[in-house]
Amino acid sequence: MGLVKDFKDFAMRGNVLDLAVAVIIGAAFGKIISSFVKDVLMPPIGKFMGGMDFGQLHYALDGMKYDTLDAAREAGAAAIAYGSFIQTIVDFLIVAFVIFMVIKAYENSKKKEEAAPEAPPEPSKEEVLLTEIRDALRARN
Repeated sequence: MGLVKDFKDFAMRGNVLDLAVAVIIGAAFGKIISSFVKDVLMPPIGKFMGGMDFGQLHYALDGMKYDTLDAAREAGAAAIAYGSFIQTIVDFLIVAFVIFMVIKAYENSKKKEEAAPEAPPEPSKEEVLLTEIRDALRARN
């Protein structure tokens, strides 16, 4: 039972739960970025480049020319799908840029917190009274 309890304590620690949430959100964010790149970003870029569909860009290793990547795969030809690789690189660059911006915003907020000096607390009534007494005694001497 000691091993089960130790595992439960480990799994229920805040850091492990935070990490699990971050992984799940990160995976969902990755899917969103992949869809954005594949379905929103690359089609206009392909149209701008003469109607090119990046998802279909490939090089068939058997030396034959196939119209689409799917046609090459159906023919049983080994093909290097470099269009998909380009899309994956764009996915990575967007995710890396977003993470960079989040970290930059976090660092800037930390700097503002550190730079903002805390206002000194107001002196208590006793401190004000003692200061007045001290000043009155100095004035007498």
